[in-house]
Parts: sequence; C-alpha cells; structure tokens
Amino acid sequence: MSLKSVMARGTVVLAAAGRMMQTLQVKLTAGELKDGVEHFEPYGFTSNPLAGAEVLTLFLNGDRSHGVVVVAADRRYRIKELKSGEVAIYTDEGDKVHFKRGRVIDIETETLNIKATTAVNFDTPVINQTGKIVSTGDQVAGGISQITHIHTNVQAGNGNSGPPAAGT
Repeated sequence: MSLKSVMARGTVVLAAAGRMMQTLQVKLTAGELKDGVEHFEPYGFTSNPLAGAEVLTLFLNGDRSHGVVVVAADRRYRIKELKSGEVAIYTDEGDKVHFKRGRVIDIETETLNIKATTAVNFDTPVINQTGKIVSTGDQVAGGISQITHIHTNVQAGNGNSGPPAAGT
C-alpha cells in the first residue's frame, strides 16, 4: 500500500454543515472528486470552510471509498503576523480573536454580541472604554438606579435638587 493511496491533498468544493459530523465535497490531486467526506474537527472547535480551502484527507487502510478530512486550512485568510507561541481564531472577513504574548487577548470585529442568560461578570480593578455607552435598560451604580431614583431637597423653579436619595 503506497502513501498516495492513504493520504491526499485537495481543496474544498462545498461543505454540508447541518449534520452531526460535517461532510465536505473535496477535489483531490489528479482531479479526483469525493462527496460526503467526513470533516473531523477538534472538540470545541468548528468551522465551515470556504470553497477553495485546502484539505488533508486520509483514507484508512488505503480504502478510497471512505475518506476523512483531518485538517482544512485557508492560506488566503490566515493571520501571518503571529509571534512564536501566539494563537488566533479568524474569518475571511477579517474578524479575529488573537491571544498575544504578555497574556493579552485582542478581539477585532465590527460588532461584538455577548449573550448571557444570567449575568456578565467583570472581575477587574479597572475597565477602560472609548466611545459612547448605549443602553435600553437601567444602570445601577452604588446601589442607585439611573431610572427609578429620587432626589432629595427638590426645589421648584430653576434651582438644583440635592443628590439622589441613597438606595433608590
């Protein structure tokens, strides 16, 4: 059995992402077209490779009727500026999560949506932010609601009221 019958390089033609195990249609060297090739991915990571992404396909025991893609890569969009030891997740649109040296994580995207069913907690001494904060809900600072708080020493006319009443 030759290595050629066990392993082949190729490119993705299309991906069927809606299955328990994603399958790919791949075009292998010498123009061999394979349908329904299982795409094995590491636990916790998944992708839907674009047409033209490169694949490494294995055929167990040289059986060309059952191949598995063990890696799909796309040099067209790979981040090339990583330093030794750095890791990144990226898309063809330029979005990325970059784990940098010095224990820094950079996230670059147009819009970042975080959805939590209970809470988002920040345990840090400082939060720095640029730009404006837009909220459709209430903000509570020091136990005082921005929306439902009342003020003390309210005076009629153009005078200023006192500070918000504690705990409201």
